[in-house]
Amino acid sequence: MIPVTSSSDTDRYRNAEPVATQYLRRERPLSTLLVVLAVSVFLGAYLTTSLVPAMGVAVAEVVALRMPVLRTHGTARLSTDDDPDAVHAAFAGPRPPVLALQWGIADEVTAEGDTATYTISYLFGLGSTELVVRTRTETTTDGGERVELEVTENGRPWGSYTATIRRDSDRTIVDVEYGSDRHIGLRRLPQTLVARRYRDAILEAQDYTVLERYSHIV
Repeated sequence: MIPVTSSSDTDRYRNAEPVATQYLRRERPLSTLLVVLAVSVFLGAYLTTSLVPAMGVAVAEVVALRMPVLRTHGTARLSTDDDPDAVHAAFAGPRPPVLALQWGIADEVTAEGDTATYTISYLFGLGSTELVVRTRTETTTDGGERVELEVTENGRPWGSYTATIRRDSDRTIVDVEYGSDRHIGLRRLPQTLVARRYRDAILEAQDYTVLERYSHIV
């Protein structure tokens, strides 16, 4: 069940949103540039040949950009001064720290039970996508807490995160395993690359130190 939002959660949201805005300002122009380049190639083919060959180029572009060829996965170890109960509440809440680049740019965040929904617009509001986050929690054998996040995009698998939370001396350690649940096309490459640049910064804005990270695109 999603915990009630506390004042500390509100501060965390407020600190993360400027970083998410910076991410959006870099990601959207790059994604738009990819579309512009594809249109330019089509127009170039049309002007130098004829409509039929140009249509062939357009079909090839669509196939190349949408063909599912990339998949991301990795691990990260985080550290924070917050106590394990507060960290568990944050990861099991409607705005988990590891999804801040998503809820930080959402037009609307709603929550019901153990499910949160982020509605994100694009193309100047002409389109939108819906991310649904389902949360499961359990206690580990050593007395720690584990939070599992399953994310879908418009009803299709998107990604999953598993956060194992434990106390270590005067700090709380969070071991995160994450990965995309489907291969993505090259059209998502700008989004993926820009997210890699901002993912640690947005965690630090929420008072989490990234001790180590291993990330792969395959």
